Amino acid sequence: MVKGTRGAAPTRRRRALRAVLATLAALAVTATGLMGLVVWQHTYELREEAVTVRHGGRTLHGVLALPERGEGPFPLVVFVHGDGPVDATHDTFYRPIWEAFARAGYASLSWNKPGVAGAPGDWLDQTMDDRAREAVDAIAWARRRPEVDGDRIGLWGASQAGWVLPKIAAEDGRIRFAVAVSPAVNWHRQGRYNLLAELRRDGASPSEVAAALSRRETVLELLGRGAPYEEYVRAVGDPQGMTAARWRFVSENHTADAGADLPALRGVPVLLVLAGHDVNVDTADTEAAYRRLLPGPSLRIARYPGATHGLVKHEVEASPLRLTLTALCAPRALFAEGFLADQQHFLATLDAGGEDR
Repeated sequence: MVKGTRGAAPTRRRRALRAVLATLAALAVTATGLMGLVVWQHTYELREEAVTVRHGGRTLHGVLALPERGEGPFPLVVFVHGDGPVDATHDTFYRPIWEAFARAGYASLSWNKPGVAGAPGDWLDQTMDDRAREAVDAIAWARRRPEVDGDRIGLWGASQAGWVLPKIAAEDGRIRFAVAVSPAVNWHRQGRYNLLAELRRDGASPSEVAAALSRRETVLELLGRGAPYEEYVRAVGDPQGMTAARWRFVSENHTADAGADLPALRGVPVLLVLAGHDVNVDTADTEAAYRRLLPGPSLRIARYPGATHGLVKHEVEASPLRLTLTALCAPRALFAEGFLADQQHFLATLDAGGEDR
């Protein structure tokens, strides 16, 4: 027997154990560092207050985001959501925007859509007029808050909000400014553009495009005569995600066109934000309508060629993994270059008494 071999196995086991423990310790340090990075990246220069807006018989559950310092009263940006079941923070998506506004000295107000996160009601029961009246009530509530400068309240809205922002301005003649992000103008034109853009993106064949357009004409005919959901399903077969509640919502809103109300924003500083990779909204159509209906120097247009409909960087949104990691570890970097800074600058120039065009 070779001397000393009896102690070799325990020694190897101890070394292996030390290696495992060292690896675990390194992983723990890395995880702690990553957690610290995530917490730091999701810490914003804001003071957020959960608020309950009660006005005009409505109860809205929202968030009032104030600049980190100062007592106010602060000018206010009122957020108007796009389509879908959106909560007050838009799943935290709004917070980098609120922070940019807070750095310009502005507060932000947003609320859960009806039926979202415990809020009363159902957002699918709303028309665009309902949404505008809801916002007008929220603005009236905000004007009574000591932190808010009631004479300097403006709007921020994205996508479907394009039909709501002008209605709010028509109802409330004291709106001081508006930021319209990827807004649609005409529901039918927007729908056709979106359909064709998605088919093109997905490489649809000519026969698939023709079938989709034919289906669309059938749907428009049904909407035009107020057909019930059951008839819709019989006519098109597979509803492709269209529920009875969604059909009711579309039936109530498919005639929406911002053209009638946009002139209410004439003379009001408006920042129109357009993306280069927008498959939802025809940005050329939107820009033409805004230029025609809001002539003059009050309209400012900001274009982001590398952005998607939500103003997220196209290359980030194209990769689910990269999108998730960016949202987790660097949420401000989700947005197109300059998007946050340009909005902050827009608000700052309002306080300076004019816009930098």
